[in-house]
Order: sequence, then structure tokens, then C-alpha cells
Amino acid sequence: MKQGLIFAFLLVFSSLSIADDAIEQAIKVLSPSTLTPQQMASELKWFQQAAAPFKGKSISVVSEDIPTHRWEKQVLAKLFEDITGIKIHFDIVGEGTVVENIFKQINQGVHLYDVYINDADHIGTHSRIQGVVNLTQYMKKEGKAFTNPKLDLDDFLNLQFGQDYDGQQLQLPDQQFANLYWFRYDWFTRKDIQALFLTFTEKKYGKGKSYTLGVPENWAAYEDIAEFFTNTPIDGKKVYGHTDFGKKSPSLGWRFTDAWLSIAGAGDIGLPNGAPVDEWGIRVKNRIPVGSSVERGGATNSPAAIYALQSYIDWLNKYSPPSARQGTFRDNNITAAKGNVAQQIFLYSLWINNPAFHQGEMVNEKGEPVWRLAPTPHGRYWKNGMKVGYQDAGSWTIPKDTRGPKRAVAWLWAQFCVSKSAAIAKFKAGGTPVRHSTLASDYVQKNKSRWGGLIEFYQSNAIHLWTDTGLNVPHYPLLFRAWWPNLDLAINGQITAKQAMDNIAYEQDKIMGNLKLSRDTPKLNPKKSQAYWLAQPGAPKPSMQREKPKTLTYEAAIKIWRKASP
Repeated sequence: MKQGLIFAFLLVFSSLSIADDAIEQAIKVLSPSTLTPQQMASELKWFQQAAAPFKGKSISVVSEDIPTHRWEKQVLAKLFEDITGIKIHFDIVGEGTVVENIFKQINQGVHLYDVYINDADHIGTHSRIQGVVNLTQYMKKEGKAFTNPKLDLDDFLNLQFGQDYDGQQLQLPDQQFANLYWFRYDWFTRKDIQALFLTFTEKKYGKGKSYTLGVPENWAAYEDIAEFFTNTPIDGKKVYGHTDFGKKSPSLGWRFTDAWLSIAGAGDIGLPNGAPVDEWGIRVKNRIPVGSSVERGGATNSPAAIYALQSYIDWLNKYSPPSARQGTFRDNNITAAKGNVAQQIFLYSLWINNPAFHQGEMVNEKGEPVWRLAPTPHGRYWKNGMKVGYQDAGSWTIPKDTRGPKRAVAWLWAQFCVSKSAAIAKFKAGGTPVRHSTLASDYVQKNKSRWGGLIEFYQSNAIHLWTDTGLNVPHYPLLFRAWWPNLDLAINGQITAKQAMDNIAYEQDKIMGNLKLSRDTPKLNPKKSQAYWLAQPGAPKPSMQREKPKTLTYEAAIKIWRKASP
């Protein structure tokens, strides 16, 4: 009898020892943190205790392929399993596959995964189909016992991206990145290059009409700078004034739905997405989408949208490296670090964490980046009060058909990935912040020059002017399909920019007209002439002439971020 009790005691002691070792190891791996080691131990112990009823179980997870999620799979999943005894089956696939999978699951009832990292761009879809767990209600009721007391929702960046019209949290941010302007600060500040640019602009616009090389405020200046560098060897080397991508792929569509039309100025004034017309060109009235084409009051095929696509095509053909046309969004962002590109109007900030941006020609003798991030230049139709740029928020999303223990485990895993214990280590690995406290930490503040302006952006009021797709897009997976095939045809010269945007607008109208959703189903406006709608205030806007190019210093650009207000 005594021997049995001793054996049982040793077994319990052994398991406790293993568990404590797992927490101790996790603290080592995840340091530095905004929490003290004692606070980390407390938070990790909570996960261990909350997950105790589910030890030995497993869940399936899927995400798009970016460094942040690879780190979650390779590092966090193992730590979570060691601490809780729960296995994470983590698939990393193309973003298009993520979109198609969640569409099948919430629309057709085919259970594929227990939890998704699905962009908050889908919030308009989730709020209308109501196929995902309402996290606000879950945390209050069924999931209260499994909600981390240290979750601290107020600490999250852009928590609103995952909320429906009523402020209910349907998605929880897991990682975020913005599209920002990137440029070779070292080249832009060289006196000899500045003098050459003055000569170039005086020759282009006439005597006394030159302007200085700097961060472009608008597309006219960006275009001039692109032309200048493409035709001006730097230190005897051929360089390019722009880079982008043109390969037929879903990412070509995201290049546009990620606010390219809004940056051009196609939508309306009003945050977060423009009202009544948003950056997809969709007009919305009282939460109800009523049209995408100009004939129905939308702006997807408006003069501003056609200008946006034509500018994209022209810059790709005239000022980008020849290989850019065969690249995807991943290739495009890394191309900027090859040392022969002067600027990029639209760089997804997650890629600046890539080693390519922190070696060779990309750093000075002190190891500091020679490039900077700055505000996104806007097109000729843009006005103050409009959305300025785009932010991506890959977000934890639990389908309603994930129930009971699986739901609880999915929620625990999601919270583990966004915990304060893991936040700084995750930011170091992926460059995609999710918490204010991470940005304010000693580690990030001491090393913020590494990110070339990203920390200044995220700690400014400007983050309110860079938003995600928002609630107006009623069915992201279906509407998105209209974009990239038509864009590809235009980029390859098979149809005009106008034909491409017409096709997209009319396809979106057709899709919206056929939707039957749980709430806020589109109801299309009757058609009227384009002339009628172009004569109305706001979007869609009539044709405009090229604006006067304007630049400013990098220091002034950063001040704009600091002064920005929603």
C-alpha cells in the first residue's frame, strides 16, 4: 500500500517537474518580454491550468505563409504542447487557399480547420454570414473560464478591425503590417543626386519650376522621382525608380483591394473606409451595399479607378526592373533590397524584417539601415479626410462549427500566440506588431532604428488613417475573384485599364445582386447614367488633370505622422 502511494506521489511530482521545466524553458525562449520572468511564469501557469481538462487533445490550424506564422508553428506550437500537453496541427498555405477554405467552411458546412488566421478584411463577410464565433459573447459566457485574465484587449493595436457594426469582436488580431512608402534615404540625401534632380525637374517643367528631391507627397512627384532614377546611373550603376509585380496570381488582386484605389483617391472622405463609397468602389447606404459600378453610384470603374490601374501599368513598364513583371507580392517586396531600386510606393512593412534589408548595401558602416519608411504618397483624386493607406490584420477566427472542447482549445491557443509573454519574441521573428506594449518596450525603443520608421508609424496617430478593408465588402471571397484575372489581362495589354475596371465593377454588381445573407444583404441601386453620378458630390469623381508634384523632407514626413488625427 505504502509503495503504491509513494509511486503515485513520485508520478505526480515527476509530471509537475516536467511542467515546471516547460514553463522555465518557455521563459528563456520568449525573453525579453514586457513582463518580468515572474509575471511570465504566472501567465504561462494560467495557460497550463486552464488547458488541463484538454491534455492529450489536438486542434487544426491554418494560416497564410509569412514569417510570423512560420515562427508560431516552429516555436510557439512546441512550447504550447510542452506546457499544456495539447498538440497543434498547423498548416501554412497560400493566402488564396486560406480564403477558399474558410469560404467552404462557413458557407457550405465543410469542417476543414478548428481555427483560422484569417485577415480582418473578411469582417464584412463574417458580420453578414454570421458563421464565426462572436468572441465578445464567448468571453463573457461559454469561454469565460478559458479567457486569459492578462489578455488586456486595450493593449491591442487596431482591435476595431475585427469588430462588426455593433462593436462585437468577431476576430482577434494576431499580427499586423501596413503598406508604406520605402526609399533609399542615403541616395535622397546626397548633395550630388539632389543637384541632378533639380536639373532634371527644371528641364522637365521649365526654368524656375524645379523642386527638391524628397519624400513624395503625391503620385506626380513619385512618378517624377521614378523617371529620374530610372534614367540616372548612381555611382555608375543602372538603378530603377520603382518596383512592383505583375505575375498572374491572387496577390495581384490584393495589390488593388489593399487600398490602391483609395490611395489614388477613388473613394470618399470618411474613416475608416470612406462614406458612402469605400476603397473597393462600393457604395453603402445604412450598412447595405447598393452598387459598385458608376451607373449604380459606385466608383470601381470611375475615372479615378481607371487612373489608378493605368498608373500601375505605366510605372511597372517604365520604371521597374524587367523581372518585376514575373514576380508576386513576396518577390516584389524583397526586390527593393537588392540595391538597385530607389523607392517603392507600396511596401508591406512585414518584409523589412527580412535579412535582405539588414545586410550589404542596405546598411551603413554602423549596421544601420540606409533606407526609411514614410507616409504613402496619394493620387490626384485624394483629399484630406480620406483613408491614406492600408493595414493588414491577420486575425484569429473560430468557425461556429468548432464546438465544445475544440473551441476552448482553439481560443486558448489563439491567446497564447498573442500573449504578452510571447509578444516581443514574436515581433522580433516576424516584424508584425500586435500590442502597444511591445512597441513601448525597452527592447524595441532601444533598437527602433532597425525598422527605419516603422515604430514611429505605429506609435503615431497615423495608424488611424491606415485601415483594413472594413465592413462594407459584403462577401470578400466571392467579390475578390473578380479582381486579379481582369487586372492580369490589363497588365499584359489584352484589354485596356478601362475595360478591366468595367469588368470588375459589373462582376461585383452581379455577385452582390445575387447574394442572400443573414443580415445586411446588398440591394442594388437602379442604374442611372454615369454623367448623373459623376455630377454628384464626392465619389464617383469626374476626370482630373495631373496635380503639381510636391515633396517634403523625411523629418517633415515623420512629423505628419505624429500630428495626424483621425
